[in-house]
Amino acid sequence: MSGKNWDRVPIDAQSVDAPLSLAAVFLVVTVGGDRAALSKVASVLGQLDDLVKNVGFRDLSSRLSCIAGIGHDLWARLSPDRRPRELKPFAPIDGPVHSAPSTPGDLLFHIRAERSDMCFEFERILLSSLGNSVTVVDEVTGFRYFDARDLLGFVDGTANPTGLDLPASALVGDEDADFAGGSYVVVQKYLHDLGSWAETPTHLQEEIIGRTKIDNIEIDDDGKPRKSHKSLATIEDDDGNEYDILRDNMPFGRPGQKEFGTYFIGYTRYLWVIEKMLQRMYVGEPPGAYDRLLDFSTPHTGTTFFAPTRPMLQKLAEPQ
Repeated sequence: MSGKNWDRVPIDAQSVDAPLSLAAVFLVVTVGGDRAALSKVASVLGQLDDLVKNVGFRDLSSRLSCIAGIGHDLWARLSPDRRPRELKPFAPIDGPVHSAPSTPGDLLFHIRAERSDMCFEFERILLSSLGNSVTVVDEVTGFRYFDARDLLGFVDGTANPTGLDLPASALVGDEDADFAGGSYVVVQKYLHDLGSWAETPTHLQEEIIGRTKIDNIEIDDDGKPRKSHKSLATIEDDDGNEYDILRDNMPFGRPGQKEFGTYFIGYTRYLWVIEKMLQRMYVGEPPGAYDRLLDFSTPHTGTTFFAPTRPMLQKLAEPQ
């Protein structure tokens, strides 16, 4: 979907448009309830750019970046008089078989680089700067797996928008002019049952995903009664126009703990697009025909944020 005046909106939302990386850290924290904690967090957010530069300068080729997303409750504390139009807490979903939980989170830090040690160093210094003002509620270290595949063996993120389609899909436009250039962000941590998945024949795996496993070719399932993950996650309006989102999912895992998963992170211009996508997955389209991928992948978190542009972030950090 295209928007107006994109030549006037910087494609930054704190580097939403940064290239997909080899390493990432997804850090979700809550912020203490006192004024001192809020003041500390605001100060660190205002200096986030400097922190990225200070750590990233050690190896510019590592392309270190960090996106800060702010949850509904924290936004109300930082800027009680105005907020992004669609920003609200993640709404839990109860499907006929599977459910998507809503979990706490005031701040998301999406840290990306071509080197895992750069992500580690940035996170270490960031948390040291935040100190006791925050509590870590989720921390996931992701990695790029072979040719951008998830741990289920399929290529992930094929349908991501590129070029001019990227800002039109991922960044707020004139429909909410005060927050133009920002992006809604939804995260979910999924754990996979790789044992059961491995016992599923490849042709059934492909039917569930909606793509071939080896060469990543899209499978047409329009005439089938049960839609694939690909089809259920495709959102169109009444005229057949598709609404894209920008995904930067990453695999993660600890084989010794038998923990294998995918961290879903979606950036979108319209929050309702991801909400409708999740409703279709969990409730089904038609109702009851839920996404069969959920028989093998279980969400353990679900949180919504808004990633403002750099100027917005710095303004939020100013004393109220």
